[in-house]
Amino acid sequence: MKIIESICSASVQHGPRHPAFSIFLGLTLGALTASQLVAQTGSPTPGSSPGQSDNQLSLSGKKIGITVIGTDHYWDLRAYQGQIDEVKRLGGTPIALDAGRNDGRQISQIQTLIAQKPDAIIEQLGTLSVLEPWLEKIRKSGIPLFTVDTASSSSINDTTSDNFFIGEQLAIQLANDIHGEGNILVFNGFYGVPVCAIRYDELKEVLKFYPKIKVIEPELRDVIPNTVQNAYSQVTELLTKYPKGSIAAIWSAWDVPQVGATEALDAAHRNEIKTYGVDGSPDVVALVKDSSSGAAAVVAQQPYLIGKTAVDNVARYLSGDHDLPPYSFVSAVLVTKQNADAMQKFLGQRP
Repeated sequence: MKIIESICSASVQHGPRHPAFSIFLGLTLGALTASQLVAQTGSPTPGSSPGQSDNQLSLSGKKIGITVIGTDHYWDLRAYQGQIDEVKRLGGTPIALDAGRNDGRQISQIQTLIAQKPDAIIEQLGTLSVLEPWLEKIRKSGIPLFTVDTASSSSINDTTSDNFFIGEQLAIQLANDIHGEGNILVFNGFYGVPVCAIRYDELKEVLKFYPKIKVIEPELRDVIPNTVQNAYSQVTELLTKYPKGSIAAIWSAWDVPQVGATEALDAAHRNEIKTYGVDGSPDVVALVKDSSSGAAAVVAQQPYLIGKTAVDNVARYLSGDHDLPPYSFVSAVLVTKQNADAMQKFLGQRP
């Protein structure tokens, strides 16, 4: 394990990896048993400034604005709640606004927060091309801006998972599961969301090393709302077009389309096709755990810890620590049929 720890440490410190190295790393990590991973990982500790433990942080007397594009997805809600709870725990007052998946409403809420002049603002997710002008306005108004899963040049610090590694891990797992050969369906409806774009780009990079894997064109477009129903309908329609043996896997940048795709496969008894996604909502981890389900793997993030870490970074900054890194990465885990039971426990999800 010391060798693996050294490799992983160097990988995190030096940023995105070359796909060839990632394939080696993925295969090496894949050799670990679930019990080894859970035992050695413990409770992940995101990068933080030296000398300030969580117990020393305070937001007493501070007002922290929180704006989120929506909370209808498990990940979004847990990250949002993690922020609210941590602001309160540190003695601050959260001004939390949920835009209900409406870009215009989120812009209006950002304007409202700027007018209220909180001590800092945290923005979570959304379409960067829409958000960026308003994130710039936050900084120009003199309010410190922090983000969750939004890679913006206006943000002092973005707390997120290492989506480069997530994308690589998932792509490697998919490629190896189908033995490096076959046609795959890809959901790519939210490339404008930075984390989705990173995961998609990493999929394409890894597939360069698997020339016998082909992405079926046109790619599928996942939607919000009615994500599950829409994915179910799209996949069901394509199953009538592509007979058994012509599709090997279905990939999505998050796990709600994966639910709809898996349900469509299960209903059609097309268990030769496997599904892959990201986030690790409890219902998806349960699907991966189910030996009869087509869900083969999901990379499970820790959204509540991501939200908490973002607030801790705000507290550090407001206490005078202006040497924060541009990104704080919170660890994620690859959940497969082989380790789903152990990972379910590790993530604190009920069986």
